[in-house]
Amino acid sequence: MAITQNLPVVDQSHFKAFEAISTPERLLLGPGPSNAHPAVLEALALPPVGHLDPVYIHLMGEVQELLRYAWQTDNRLTIPISGTGSAAMEATFANTVEPGDKVLVANKGYFGDRLSDMAERYRAEVSIIEKPWGEAFTLQEIEEALKNHRPSILAMVHAETSTGVCQPMEGIGELCHQYDCLLLLDTVTSLGGVPLFLDEWKVDLAYSCSQKGLSCPPGLGPFTMSPLAEKKLLQRSGKVPNWYLDLSLLNKYWGSDRVYHHTAPVNMNYGLREALRLLANEGLLNAWERHRINAEKLWNGLEKLGLVLHVEEDLRLPTLTTVRIPEGVDGKAFSLHLLNSYGIEIGGGLGLLAGKVWRIGLMGFNSTSENVEKILDIFESDLPKF
Repeated sequence: MAITQNLPVVDQSHFKAFEAISTPERLLLGPGPSNAHPAVLEALALPPVGHLDPVYIHLMGEVQELLRYAWQTDNRLTIPISGTGSAAMEATFANTVEPGDKVLVANKGYFGDRLSDMAERYRAEVSIIEKPWGEAFTLQEIEEALKNHRPSILAMVHAETSTGVCQPMEGIGELCHQYDCLLLLDTVTSLGGVPLFLDEWKVDLAYSCSQKGLSCPPGLGPFTMSPLAEKKLLQRSGKVPNWYLDLSLLNKYWGSDRVYHHTAPVNMNYGLREALRLLANEGLLNAWERHRINAEKLWNGLEKLGLVLHVEEDLRLPTLTTVRIPEGVDGKAFSLHLLNSYGIEIGGGLGLLAGKVWRIGLMGFNSTSENVEKILDIFESDLPKF
């Protein structure tokens, strides 16, 4: 019997004959994503295998071990969430917050706002301390807030993508544990490019993304949880309210049992494994130093052109630089000019800094002296025209 027999007439109104996909070449020097390393793209293109195939299960263990190295942690529960960095961000609250739990957010930028929003959605009692967008918290300010609010979780951003600020972390974890509080840290724009020592800093929950310092396309959200955070998860009075992000279930897949939870993005984990392998082969100290050297070259070059950097040098991120848009310059028009004329992407400001700064990223594969020279040359030759 013909398959078309007794079927309705196919509606052709939405049919379009498209050509095969083609994308322009871009140099991504914005806040993310950054360009993926060619070896990572090759890994992504490998034939997929099943998500319970022994070959893939072995690769899962390699990814976990490489993530532990990149984060400098021994945490057993260290996995890539199948979703972007925002999914990993939400997983921290979904698994550790119950209604009425006190969460203190140390907010100094756009992604501090997002932390507050997510915690509130899980019905936490959220308190906020704030710093101007371009500054960082002192240890004394953190301790005073812990005394006053007595939270069960302190959430903060290590590398604030909206401002270019790197939060000093020494001593904060010790204070949190002194006040019976877990430390939750956003490392989205620091993993792979900025010194990170989760165990040394006594960080209990951390998350990141695949598309910045790791030079992999967006799609995975590295996540890690300390034994103290695991204990809080296990002591919940009810189920984790987000099934997809429930670590008590995900751990059965990423743990020794390898029990099916969802169909994992196999090829994305190929790419992440290759990205982490490249980072490990370079060595963390070498990668961090490379990012620092190239960032300083960018900072010096921008200042020689008479531009003002938004953040004081001792707090600047080597991965993301905020530079103030000069008076009278249409910052959005200049960014569009870079994209259309040179295929180079830089970012504009977010939130309180919208229209006030450009954000220039030097992350992972893109953190090179050649890229710094390229963007400085264009700023010198073309910015006076605007």
